[in-house]
Amino acid sequence: MSVPDYMQCAEDHQTVVVVVQPMGIVPEDQFFRIYKRIASVSQVSIRDSQRVLFIRFRHHYPPENNEWGDFQTHRKVVGLISVTSCTTAKEWLQTSDRFHGQKEVFGSTLYDSRLLVFGLQGEVAEQQRTDVAFYPSYDDCPDVEKRVEDFVESIFIVLESKRLDRATDKSGDKIQMLCVPFEKKDFVGLDTDSRHYKKRCQGRMRKHVGDLCLQAGMLQDALVHYHMAVELLRSVNDFLWLGAALEGLCSASVIFHYPGGTAGKSGARKPSVSSAADAGKRHRPGAQEVLIDPGTVKHMIELKIWLLFLPVSYKSAGVIELEACIKAVRVLAIQKRAMEASEFLQNAVYINLGQLSEEEKIQRYSVLSELYELIGFQRKSAFFKRVAAMQCVAPTIPEPGWKACYKLLLETLPGYSLSLDPKDFSKGTHRGWAAVQLRLLHELVYASRRMGNPGLSVRHLSFLLQTMLDFLSDQEKKEVTQSLENYTSKCPGGMEVISLPDGLKLPPVPFTKLPIVFSLSPLTVKALEVHILCCFSLMCVCVCVADFQWVQGDVCEVQLMVYNPMPFELRVENMGLLTSGVDFESLPAALSLPAESGLYPVTLVGVPRTAGNITINGYHTSVFGVSSDCLLEGLVGVKSSGCMVEVVPSLPRLQLCTSLPRSAHLSSEDLSTSVSLQLFNGETQQLTITLENIGTETLNTLELTSKTLSTKEKLFGEFLTWDLQDALSHLPLKSGQSVSIPVNISAKLDFSGQESLLNDLNDDGISVTGLPVSSPLRQVLKPRTENKPVGSDASKNEFNHVKTLEAVLTFKYSGGAGQVEGYYRELSLGVRVDVEPSVFFTRVSTLPATSTRQCHLLLDVFNSTEHELTLSAKNNQDLVLHASECQRYTHTHSHRLLLHWIDVTPSVQLIEVCRLSDGIT
Repeated sequence: MSVPDYMQCAEDHQTVVVVVQPMGIVPEDQFFRIYKRIASVSQVSIRDSQRVLFIRFRHHYPPENNEWGDFQTHRKVVGLISVTSCTTAKEWLQTSDRFHGQKEVFGSTLYDSRLLVFGLQGEVAEQQRTDVAFYPSYDDCPDVEKRVEDFVESIFIVLESKRLDRATDKSGDKIQMLCVPFEKKDFVGLDTDSRHYKKRCQGRMRKHVGDLCLQAGMLQDALVHYHMAVELLRSVNDFLWLGAALEGLCSASVIFHYPGGTAGKSGARKPSVSSAADAGKRHRPGAQEVLIDPGTVKHMIELKIWLLFLPVSYKSAGVIELEACIKAVRVLAIQKRAMEASEFLQNAVYINLGQLSEEEKIQRYSVLSELYELIGFQRKSAFFKRVAAMQCVAPTIPEPGWKACYKLLLETLPGYSLSLDPKDFSKGTHRGWAAVQLRLLHELVYASRRMGNPGLSVRHLSFLLQTMLDFLSDQEKKEVTQSLENYTSKCPGGMEVISLPDGLKLPPVPFTKLPIVFSLSPLTVKALEVHILCCFSLMCVCVCVADFQWVQGDVCEVQLMVYNPMPFELRVENMGLLTSGVDFESLPAALSLPAESGLYPVTLVGVPRTAGNITINGYHTSVFGVSSDCLLEGLVGVKSSGCMVEVVPSLPRLQLCTSLPRSAHLSSEDLSTSVSLQLFNGETQQLTITLENIGTETLNTLELTSKTLSTKEKLFGEFLTWDLQDALSHLPLKSGQSVSIPVNISAKLDFSGQESLLNDLNDDGISVTGLPVSSPLRQVLKPRTENKPVGSDASKNEFNHVKTLEAVLTFKYSGGAGQVEGYYRELSLGVRVDVEPSVFFTRVSTLPATSTRQCHLLLDVFNSTEHELTLSAKNNQDLVLHASECQRYTHTHSHRLLLHWIDVTPSVQLIEVCRLSDGIT
């Protein structure tokens, strides 16, 4: 026997084999329709008896297996049902001859046979025959099941008669020697009168009767005969038949304990009318009571293990041993004795069955895989299934079965802790052996390519690159990406779900690691808004809500910090934003990231076309020809599903230009733009600001405010002044129009050397009161000027102190649909002025005049600029000062009049410096 039945289980010992075969030309679909109806009669309750006969139908059965029917009766074909098509009486004669020829194949063991004829009508069809049934068509055969039941009952009658004949054999010592096919030549010339030979004959016959009792539903009698056979065969060292007797003993015990069967759901038996306990009690009258406990399954399994691991020299019995191992594994799996079952399977792996065909090898490895899975050895199950897959495309096969190979490879994935859903690889640490998983994925790619499905190859290769990137060497990364580009040049990859013929669906594989995104931050347009940046980190738990607004119709920005993990330059094409909530036009970008670039900023832009709340869900890319939709929830470590930004109705947009060049922004403010200039103390300069409406909406309202930033300097007068009426007269300002606003900048600060001035006056014996002492030059001015050379560099540096003024001009404007909803925009301009001193009064003294109502005021004036200055006073002559020159100026005036300095060139106006009232105050 060279063809094992890998679906064998312990309860098959209780069945009888009936072969159902087509005869002549029978449509395959019609034959299997009838075969399924016949096979549905898997057990029949015998009339006038409490026993049940179990039938095992086969549409293909090797005749050489039938030769082992004496060794194990459940291998013997006892029934034949032939199915044929016949339309004429002439064809019927040929059909009848064929039927007789078909019976001769199993003629030595057949108990009964039946012929089902479809399509024949007339006198021949009207004949009443027990062995032939005529039906008009395959659709008109209502009593097929009933005829099969009658056929099974006739088989039972023959079986029962044979059981009774063998069990009550009175031939004494002349018992027939039962033998397996390869033993017949060994018994030639054997002494048939020896005690050893007779005991062997008795033991084998007892075992044979036990098989018949088990098939006939006499479970208790079967246990008795098996037990007696074991004792007899053990005494004569008939190991092959002893193993068969032990197997029968174990099978009977399994049938007693597991009446539902051990083959799983597919082979589960229908519940019998009588219980297992009742079946165990049924035996022939006068039979010996229970000699062994049917519950000692463990003991009998151990006996079976002892037998199977003996150094048996019966090479021709490899099929018997293999099937015994398979049956034992199924039983041990139910008992959850995985380690003992694995020993049986390990033994089954090394059983040599000779030259097997490729199909038989595939079946063997597939069954080993199923059995290992049954006992929970998932990785070993995957290993043998993978071996079976490779066997499907062996070089010796003329037409390799790549589809079968691919299907089996898919079934190995769970055993190697692999899932084709990339989401399962972002839940924590990697599971399984990466090297084996890589090999398996490569085999899937190759198998799908040989199947002629490049889209499937792209999906598996994309999955490999996405999930196994950390385990690839630099060279492997280059090879995989080159292969992927070759595949996508013929069949680009996308985000669609791929459905396989067996119903399996392959989810899309977004490239969230090519590149790796570390952060995603919606930005406010700083040139138009005053709100701060809203950035959410990668550890957000819920949807982030920005604290600024976007405007309908404006270009909006989102910044990403990305990293290229590849050892070569990575080109990312068609990179844009994925949004929901409002109509959003994404403007895709293309970028090239250097090898292992580190953090690299990327800005993605788009235009919201409607108002409402927009949620940024992720981004889309195209890398190596594979289009990916990368959601934030799919990024490593990200628990946020998106970032929400409010989009307000459309507003006008202003662009600000100034007559001065731009400068760096003020350090403490978030501004749209800034300007800076230098002025001498007392100087005024005009700044022209031009506002252009570059949006599509009309500007309706405009407001201007200023804020002077905190300063310690004393400021005289207004720093910034303007007249907005002319600009407002141009409103409404349509798209493309502009308006100019002049702003006067005046710098009037206190640079007087006040402390030195007080000291000088005190030295001259003049009473001084009410003059504030706050000059930053008080230490510089304390030495008297006559002690220093006039015009020296040291004298110049002492008075060259620059002061800074800063302010912010804020334009608040609105229009369009946004104005109706109460929204507006703000545009800010920073102004920075560096103020340099012009002239210093380094010394003040007085002399009496001829009149008591007058006095002479002596002033030492220093020009700290690099320009020539002219000082003018009321009712007095002008004084010309060269750059860095100091001169004494004499002025005669009434005590109670104010002293003013005006028209100091170039373009400098001095503020009031002092006042004379009852002396200098």
